[in-house]
Amino acid sequence: MSNDWRDFGPDPLSPPLRAALGVFVRHGYHGASIRTIAEAAGLSVPGLYHHHRSKQAILAAVVDAAMQEMLDHTRAADAAAEGDSPVGRFENIVEALARFHMARRDHAFVASTEMRSMEPATRAHHVRQRDEQQRMIEDAIRAAVATGDFSCPHPEDAARAVSSLCVSIASWYRPGGPLSPDEIVERHLVFARGIAGATTA
Repeated sequence: MSNDWRDFGPDPLSPPLRAALGVFVRHGYHGASIRTIAEAAGLSVPGLYHHHRSKQAILAAVVDAAMQEMLDHTRAADAAAEGDSPVGRFENIVEALARFHMARRDHAFVASTEMRSMEPATRAHHVRQRDEQQRMIEDAIRAAVATGDFSCPHPEDAARAVSSLCVSIASWYRPGGPLSPDEIVERHLVFARGIAGATTA
């Protein structure tokens, strides 16, 4: 990760995982075969198995890399707001989440739609990562409620709604669309502050 938590830079996935990601996006996990993934990666099937022992292991690696990148950027955004107001923390966390879902649309799509395809241990790990992200939002909302900046009777539900708002960006955002990433961030910060019960504009 660069020093700027807003900058996602090149996709950090290895070539075989990047190829698998594309196949999962096009065909879904169950519609993807090891042979198709290997061909997309320019590998033989045994060559692909040299890197990853199974299709499930490939899915787990793709999703874990995406979630870890999201958490790394969100933690950095949170840390960058240290000493700032709770609202500043909240806005940084929401912005990091929104930017992730623009920069890593395919990664986010697979992580959210293929939970049903994960084996129990993989799903549990993914849920823990997702819950950590949501707790950061919830903690920032609770802190802003304590200072009177937010008026929110249900911080946990609000955090879930804010998270869902940002996750949905991956389903419709396209580079080169009518709104720039900065404009999308600004609009979603307005929406998120409204969900959290901001007491001032």
